[in-house]
Amino acid sequence: MRKEKYGLEFVLGNASQRSVWRMLTEPSALEEWFAEKVLLEDERFFTFIWDKKALNAEMILKKPMSQVRYSWLVEDNPDFYFEFKINIQDLTGDMALEITDFANSSDKEDAIFMWENQVDLLKRRLGI
Repeated sequence: MRKEKYGLEFVLGNASQRSVWRMLTEPSALEEWFAEKVLLEDERFFTFIWDKKALNAEMILKKPMSQVRYSWLVEDNPDFYFEFKINIQDLTGDMALEITDFANSSDKEDAIFMWENQVDLLKRRLGI
């Protein structure tokens, strides 16, 4: 089955950009909302652990304070990734988190639900 790219956007209000960036890139902060355990090797290879199942990813793009992209190392296609972008909205000055990911069409609804739940946890950790 072919994976399709999709994007989501979540408003984070006036959260600190530095705090959000830390939550998207630092292992201990990623453990607060994204995975049960996160290990880092060589500053770009991450191991994300959920329910004792480990998945490895490489940080393939890093634009400090604005964008980070991780590529799962188990994927057959290196064009599949998940990405976080921090955007500041012009009119309100509010921060938005844009997430790009890939899923099979049959799994897309579940994947979106998972991201919504994870970002809700992220917001709670950020105090928003």
